[in-house]
Amino acid sequence: QLQLVESGGGLVQPGESLRLTCVATSGFTLDSYHMSWFRQAPGKEREGISCISTHGLIAPYEDAVKGRITTSRDNAKNTVYLQLDSLKPEDTGVYYCAAHNVPCAVAPARGGSGVKYWGKGTLVTVSS
Repeated sequence: QLQLVESGGGLVQPGESLRLTCVATSGFTLDSYHMSWFRQAPGKEREGISCISTHGLIAPYEDAVKGRITTSRDNAKNTVYLQLDSLKPEDTGVYYCAAHNVPCAVAPARGGSGVKYWGKGTLVTVSS
């Protein structure tokens, strides 16, 4: 079973940046999966914010973070990244990486019901 481990979250002030990392463990590789990032704010539903295909095509989904996020992947390192810039308090939440075979256009639907594997999440808190 594929295991995904996120890291890089923490407490930051508004305007600062974070780089989140998602690594596949347990001997599995990510090269055959499309990869998405989701987040869940306190008291709200989980939402997809970005997706990167197996070939590196990026599909942003969240208008609130458009222009402030950069998604990338390094299949040789079994790693996916999410660069978060100019963070705002409303960006606070648990960020999850997810692996799936459904295309990026489908992955964020219904809270990510098409996702095959989920990471446990990393908490991002933006507060002054």
